[in-house]
Amino acid sequence: MNFNLKNKYALVCGSTSGIGKATAFILAEEGAKVTLVARNENKLKQVCAALPNPELHNYIVADFSNPEDLQQKLETYCATQHGFHILINNTGGPAAGPIFSATLQAFETAFTQHLKCNHILVQTLVPFMKEVNYGRIINIISTSVKQPIDGLGVSNTIRGAVASWSKTLSNELGPFGITVNNVLPGSTATQRLFDIFKDTTKITGQTEDEIIEESAKSIPAHRFATPKEIANAIVFLASEQASYINGINLPVDGGRIKSL
Repeated sequence: MNFNLKNKYALVCGSTSGIGKATAFILAEEGAKVTLVARNENKLKQVCAALPNPELHNYIVADFSNPEDLQQKLETYCATQHGFHILINNTGGPAAGPIFSATLQAFETAFTQHLKCNHILVQTLVPFMKEVNYGRIINIISTSVKQPIDGLGVSNTIRGAVASWSKTLSNELGPFGITVNNVLPGSTATQRLFDIFKDTTKITGQTEDEIIEESAKSIPAHRFATPKEIANAIVFLASEQASYINGINLPVDGGRIKSL
């Protein structure tokens, strides 16, 4: 399938590694002009230079722990450069741990980085999407939206809030040719996953290898996803072919979730 994203501008958050980086590459391969967003400028430069047709792409240095700075940089960029047809909301998840022992600050930090920053991005970019009658907002969340994951108390809570925000937004923006969907990655071979496994060893007493083997066996596919496999689903939802898909949670998890 040709997604035909030529002449589409895409903003990809958390795009220097993992799922965000894989998504940026596929969008660029499909002809989109990609603007990367992350906090490490050196990594942004490296990824930007490695994208197909690097001269077409750009980046914004922003830290999602500082929403005011993010908003200012986005507004300046859009005023001086261009708007965006596609927004990929993607941010590293909160640290692992049981919900009972989570601090209030942990909830506040996660809420800021995931929901508040997502909201700033949408409020800044949607006016252009309305103007051109085309918008794709895709939030990378987690399968915990459908089935909470043990040991990820803060993440489960905040991801659920983002999913409800997204569904509400999809109803409001649908009349303007804008779709809002969530991709729910299952266990994906990224640094984030292996950091979670490392934290889990401290709670369960198992070795990291034991946890990896047990986790893989819990998936019908008996393996973890690659970032590119998640990115393929994201890019489809960003395309014109997905114009009538709106307000959904799409698990890409190898069949791990038990619910329908």
